[in-house]
Amino acid sequence: MTTPAGPPAADAHPRAARPRPGDRVELSVEGLAHGGAGVARLDRYVVFVEGAFPGERVRAEVFKSKRDYANARAVEVLTPSPDRVALRCDHEGDECPGSPWQPLRYERQLEHKHELMRDALTRIGRLEGFELEPIVAAADPWRYRNKMEYSFGPGDAGSPIKLGFHARGRWDRVNDARDCMLASERSNAVRNLVRDWCAARGLSAIDRRTNEGFLRNLVVREGRATGDLQVRLVTSPGDFEADVLGEELRAGFPQASFLWTRIDSVAGTTQGGVTEVVTGAERLTERLGGLDFSISPEAFFQTNTEMAERLYGLASDYAGLAGTERVYDLFCGIGTLSLTLALRAGEVWAVEISEEAAADAIRNAELNEIENAHFFAGDVRDALRPLVERAPRPDVIVVDPPRAGLSKKVVRRLVEARARRIVYVSCNPTTLAPNAAQFAEGGYRLAKVRAVDMFPHTPHIECVALLERDERHA
Repeated sequence: MTTPAGPPAADAHPRAARPRPGDRVELSVEGLAHGGAGVARLDRYVVFVEGAFPGERVRAEVFKSKRDYANARAVEVLTPSPDRVALRCDHEGDECPGSPWQPLRYERQLEHKHELMRDALTRIGRLEGFELEPIVAAADPWRYRNKMEYSFGPGDAGSPIKLGFHARGRWDRVNDARDCMLASERSNAVRNLVRDWCAARGLSAIDRRTNEGFLRNLVVREGRATGDLQVRLVTSPGDFEADVLGEELRAGFPQASFLWTRIDSVAGTTQGGVTEVVTGAERLTERLGGLDFSISPEAFFQTNTEMAERLYGLASDYAGLAGTERVYDLFCGIGTLSLTLALRAGEVWAVEISEEAAADAIRNAELNEIENAHFFAGDVRDALRPLVERAPRPDVIVVDPPRAGLSKKVVRRLVEARARRIVYVSCNPTTLAPNAAQFAEGGYRLAKVRAVDMFPHTPHIECVALLERDERHA
């Protein structure tokens, strides 16, 4: 017979009162969470603290409060970590929103990323028996980005307009960038030239609160191996002396192309609108892994050219190609990884949802005179079964999905294809982990994983995982 339960006993260790937005609290940071925030506790109540690192005591301001956790930003470091270093970027506001881990010693960044990889796979995916190989450190953790997107904002008494990055946590405020250490010296110089030229001519920057103003964004892309430079100014509808700015850019940067995009939208995006080539070529050329790539203005291309070579080389090694294999490359973009694989495979069949990107991939195959790579536009969820019917079952499948990872339906389709190996290129270990567990249920074993530090001074983790099929599985 079961005795009816009485009232719950009083908790011997009640949780601290939940802090509210605007409250300031002193916290000791114990670790780092996925996403990069420090982890602290008020008794048993968890607080994720932006701008704080393990071993630090900080004063933090809460900006979001939930039942089980709160989010806060460090406003004062009371006891710094011995791994805290000086910020090298020069920005108004003494912060670099694009590199929140910059104040953390680089060697410690690598250690944390390695452990966050292990935590995602073992705790979220409940996976075991795999080899977690050492993280591949960046060839150079500074000035590595081949693409920078800057935002315009209204100025103040000291500057008529600002051109830089949104202040952390603020959609309506832009801080001037003076020398961003993630961007090349040339990219910094282009940004400063455009800002000063626009300010001298009295052009207005958009006010994000009212959506009034002309100047929106500046996108600077570079061919790290070719020297190409593409400068794209994004504005609201209107007119200005675009040809004069184009001539000024070409005078200072002879390899520069200047494009002008007009967008009639309240969204803060650089995509869409109408783009005009003012001077130079529409497309940027870059060289990666011995191959040439023609990149359209809005196409995705890995922002760290040097480390993309390491990433794709690792994916090719994991694929174990001997020259005869049939490879599927899913979510192939403009064909950078597909064409790298084609150099070592018998044939590559690639799928990309964007018709424009698939067209770019075909163009890049022709540019490199590669004939054993075939590209198709389509949604992987629907395209995989017809692909298997058209091209017999693959030996290797390579997937490079967006941050959200693969849906359960796509995982099922990949399992049905029965490839011997699946190489998973991931930009988010917290979605790789559950996907790898789903593959394990379908008869695959996670053999090994290795992270490649594509984005130093940020918490972002790019990695490659190898899943091998257990042929005993039905």
